[in-house]
Amino acid sequence: MAVSPQPSPTAFILIETDGSGREVARPTALCRGPWDEHSCHAGPPTALVARAVERLLPNHRLVRLTMEITRPIPMAGFTVEAEVTRAGRLAATAHAAILDLDGKRVATATTAHLASQPEDADMPQLRSVAGTFDSAVPGPFPLSQTRHGLTCFPDGVEVRYPTGQDGRPGPTQLWMKTVPIVDGEIPSAFEAICPLADCGNAISRNAEPDQYGFLNTDLTIYMHRPARGEWFGSDVVSYWNSDGIGMSDAQLLDVSGVVGRAVQSLVVAKA
Repeated sequence: MAVSPQPSPTAFILIETDGSGREVARPTALCRGPWDEHSCHAGPPTALVARAVERLLPNHRLVRLTMEITRPIPMAGFTVEAEVTRAGRLAATAHAAILDLDGKRVATATTAHLASQPEDADMPQLRSVAGTFDSAVPGPFPLSQTRHGLTCFPDGVEVRYPTGQDGRPGPTQLWMKTVPIVDGEIPSAFEAICPLADCGNAISRNAEPDQYGFLNTDLTIYMHRPARGEWFGSDVVSYWNSDGIGMSDAQLLDVSGVVGRAVQSLVVAKA
C-alpha cells in the first residue's frame, strides 16, 4: 500500500498539549539549524520565549531579551517555563527557561519590559533612517552550505538584498520574511523579529562553514519600538578574533527605519 507523502511544514513550530495541560513545542523541519540535524536554529525557540513572557506581562512592552544557550535546543521537542521576577508599574522583568523533554534545561533567558506612556507629540526624537527595502531584490539565504544537507531554517525564509549586497561573507544588509513561528498563530512584533535577530552570525560571517564554524552561545535583542509588517531588515557586521572569540552586531529594521539591535557572542573555530 502506497504511503501518502507528508505535507511540507508551513511554520517553524507546532504546539501540542500533553496530559497535564502543558504546552509542548514540536519543531518542524524548518526549525532545524545548519550545524546539527538534531538541533534547532535558536531563532524560533527564542520567539517562543518572547511569547511566554509577553503573556505574563500584557500591560508592559517587551524591550530586551537575553538568551543564554547552554546546550543544543532539540528538534525532538521542548517546553518553555517563564515567571515574572519583578512586577513594577513602569518596569518589569521576567525569567524563562527552555527544557528538553526529559526536563533538562538547555537555555535560559532574562527579559525587561516597560510600560508605554501617553503619546507625546512634542518629544524630541532622532529621525530614523528609512530602510532600503524598496530597492531590494530576491536572493538566496546567505548561508548556502549546511553540515547535514537536510531541510532546515533557510527553507522557511524569503530573502531580499539591497543594491550592492549579495550575501557574500563580510558586513551585510538583507531583508527577510519568514513562515509563521507557531502554526495557526499571528506572532507579536517581538516574536516575529526573533528568527532574523538570531541570524547575524550567518548573515555577516567572515568565511563559509566548510572553513570555519561560528556558533553563537547567546543572543540579546533590544527593541525600542514594535516592528511593523512582514519584512524585517538586518544590517550586520561580525568581528572574529584570532583567539576564537567573536561577536555579531546587527541593527534591526522594518520598512520605516530602525527598530532595535541584536548582538551575539560567537565561538569561532576551523571546520
